[in-house]
Amino acid sequence: MVGRFERNKDVIQEVTESTATHVGAIASIIAGAVRDVTREIGDLITEGIEMREASRKARTDHEEPEEK
Repeated sequence: MVGRFERNKDVIQEVTESTATHVGAIASIIAGAVRDVTREIGDLITEGIEMREASRKARTDHEEPEEK
């Protein structure tokens, strides 16, 4: 027969293990979300830079040289 102390120890151990598992899963979800958001922000900035460069190139391609 299992004593009260051992029973309490087992409950505490199970709760601790379960909590650690859930906290780990939550941390993984958050880390994944941060990674995904960071990637999207980086892609957005890259697209903005590319559009600015394309606009600059189009402007210089269509400018007529000034006569001297």
